[in-house]
Amino acid sequence: MIIHDISKDTITTPVYEGDPITKTEFIKSIDKGDAYNLSAISMSTHAGTHIDAPFHFCPEGNPINNIRLNTFYGKCTVISIEGILTGEDMERLLPYCKKRVIFHGNGNTYISRSAAVVLADSRVVLVGTDAESIAPSFDEAETHLILARADIAILENLNLNDIEDGEYDLCAFPVKMCGIEAAPCRAVLFEQEKGLN
Repeated sequence: MIIHDISKDTITTPVYEGDPITKTEFIKSIDKGDAYNLSAISMSTHAGTHIDAPFHFCPEGNPINNIRLNTFYGKCTVISIEGILTGEDMERLLPYCKKRVIFHGNGNTYISRSAAVVLADSRVVLVGTDAESIAPSFDEAETHLILARADIAILENLNLNDIEDGEYDLCAFPVKMCGIEAAPCRAVLFEQEKGLN
């Protein structure tokens, strides 16, 4: 079994424009004579690789702690494609996809409103991207809202540099933080090694 870490670093990854900068501070330090190291962090819940819950854009949507954990673990399809995906694109791609779909587009793949509508009517439970956001900047709210109303979790800001297209097992559990709209996660893909068993 090969394990691929597809997460970006929470602390060093640039934040989405307008979001608070991630800051760390050592409260205690062995180098300064303390008995142990202790640090504090101030950050957006959307820093680095993270999960958007439906509550992000939908007031009646589930917060991060209310999403079923099996949403974040299971069969996943990785597809290389760039641009703003339309509903027609999604209808063409989804018959070949598992319930979790990740788009690999060098940070340039987004879901349009029409693509979100097709996803909402599908069996997909999670959609991911290596872009900062699943939606293009000119249509953030509506695209997120359509996915939120369908209770589809969104996995954003992935590192897919060394990942080939195909089927994997995804594990991307968000940190348990009650009542909020997003949380960082450590996303990994499990790949079955080829060859004789």
